[in-house]
Amino acid sequence: MSLVILSSVLTCPACAHQKAEQMPTDACQWFYECEQCHVLLRPKPGDCCVFCSYGSVKCPPIQARRPCCG
Repeated sequence: MSLVILSSVLTCPACAHQKAEQMPTDACQWFYECEQCHVLLRPKPGDCCVFCSYGSVKCPPIQARRPCCG
């Protein structure tokens, strides 16, 4: 069994601001507001959450090869 990483660096596609965030293990995070430019990030089509779309690490369920919230 592989180790699940719980921290991911989100990168804003609008301004390239980066911030390390803790990922929830019990829910998907569908929205995230960039603290620099205030753009509201949403998952890209086909991704389950903002971490899968804009993070340095995919969300915990995807890392563990389990179904996500979808």
